[in-house]
Amino acid sequence: MIDRLEKEVDMLERHLQVLKMVIENEPIGIVKMSNETGYPHHKVRYSLRVLEEENLIEPSSQGAITTERTLEFVEELDGKIDEIVEKMNGMKIDDAAEIEN
Repeated sequence: MIDRLEKEVDMLERHLQVLKMVIENEPIGIVKMSNETGYPHHKVRYSLRVLEEENLIEPSSQGAITTERTLEFVEELDGKIDEIVEKMNGMKIDDAAEIEN
């Protein structure tokens, strides 16, 4: 149950790392991103596709670039992550000793 969540969080982390690289280095290509992050080309390519589907980046002849939607997404990101963390903290089962078999 938690394994799936961990995998999703890892994938989200990769997508956001790729987005950050595009923001900081646009235009930027797959090879440079792969070399700098250590992620294989196919994983970088998948992250780029997901970000493009969300209209956060778009391809150009020199590499990936940001879109008009990128800034709005980035401005809202920390707040959304904070909400999720708060929700996850509320899901903790603090007192395992109280659980009786």
